[in-house]
Amino acid sequence: MDDPTVLMVHTVDAPSWSDVDRLRAEIESRLPDVDLTIARTPPESAAHAGDADVLIATFVPSRILEAATELSWIQALSAGVDFYDFDALGDRGIVLTSAAGVHAEPIAEQVLGYMLSFERGIHTGIRQQSDGVWQRYEGGELRGKTLGVLGLGSIGSRVAEYGSALGMSVIGTKRDPTTAPDAADAVFPPEEIYTVLQRSDYVVVACPLTDETRGMIGYPELGVMDSDAVLVNIARGEIVDEDALVHTLQESRIRGAALDVFETEPLPANSPLWNLSNVIVTPHMAGSTPKKFGRLADIFAENYETYRDGRLDEFRNRVL
Repeated sequence: MDDPTVLMVHTVDAPSWSDVDRLRAEIESRLPDVDLTIARTPPESAAHAGDADVLIATFVPSRILEAATELSWIQALSAGVDFYDFDALGDRGIVLTSAAGVHAEPIAEQVLGYMLSFERGIHTGIRQQSDGVWQRYEGGELRGKTLGVLGLGSIGSRVAEYGSALGMSVIGTKRDPTTAPDAADAVFPPEEIYTVLQRSDYVVVACPLTDETRGMIGYPELGVMDSDAVLVNIARGEIVDEDALVHTLQESRIRGAALDVFETEPLPANSPLWNLSNVIVTPHMAGSTPKKFGRLADIFAENYETYRDGRLDEFRNRVL
């Protein structure tokens, strides 16, 4: 196959254009001869889409997808790909690959931070410091507690490894339990979610957003969790019924929640979650790390060589 034409669409999710340039530099350091164009505006994306064999994007607007008549592969820059139109891509035979694994390390470390914060009362200490209050409180230990991971994919598996390393008992769900990580002591199919929820001191939502997982955690699921349990969501906000969670937290039916994702983002100023003392809110940044650009470039470079060689069944992180 001739060298493909690659377009980085304007939708690339980066804090600044210097970050986009950094990603470009990382890709070109691995693929010096790559034909790569950077589109910084919607008109630029539309102007170059017709010549592109490959798109690099956080998501692809329908207008750009329609204009990309030569397109045969999209490299997504996120692990979650729920915002892609699978039917439209499938009808055209377009391959979609994700960035699964890129964010596993920082997200797992953030989950560890959440759990330590609740177990040792760190968030309580920070609030007391802000108020100038000296009041001792008792801390606990993660060792011996049960960590439940809903979705033992690349992120969930790394979370499981951290939990196991700290002496926690790790259980979780996975569609194919035979591919679960060694760190998990017990693995259940998704339909046995209640077993995991009932047994866990910390429940980490790490599954992708699909038709099956949308609203997966609601009143019934929260209702079976122990009153001392903590819910952590670093997946997608829509997986958890936010109203049900707010009511459950307000009534102290569970111990607390650590949330990096929400049904509406940014989290509205009038959301009760801002003011609940048993909630930690972070602004959808758990996957952030200065190392992500190199990791993204590694995945793209590997898939680029696979694509150029015509080995389409060997794509890394192939979704479609």
